[in-house]
Amino acid sequence: MISFNYETNFKLENEQRFSDWIIQTILNEDYKEGEINYIFCDDDYLHKINVEFLNHDTLTDIISFDYSVGKELHGDIYISVERVKENAKDFDVQFKDEIARVMIHGILHYCGYKDKSSDDKKLMRSKEDYYLEQRS
Repeated sequence: MISFNYETNFKLENEQRFSDWIIQTILNEDYKEGEINYIFCDDDYLHKINVEFLNHDTLTDIISFDYSVGKELHGDIYISVERVKENAKDFDVQFKDEIARVMIHGILHYCGYKDKSSDDKKLMRSKEDYYLEQRS
């Protein structure tokens, strides 16, 4: 089950469409949908989590906690709407596209994709681009 939670003044338009897209991505990657919670928040909220749980004193757009069991994906994906808005401006893309990219980025991490090395980043970006094209 995909659930959307809001800790800031933001709400996804058409949650069901996003949910269907995320589930299809999971199935395409040969995984099963478990309980995945998206928590949309602001910079302060996510910064506190970053410091408390990861010991990183920086702003970020996404933090995901993976509780998957085998091929069944479970986890909490925290997204700073403020950071995504800033990134959309910086990358000269529409907010709706950047929020979708960040959302699917978290799922791809659960599917085993990494983004630490340049090769890993390239593969992650190509997967993001592929699934963004699949969005209806």
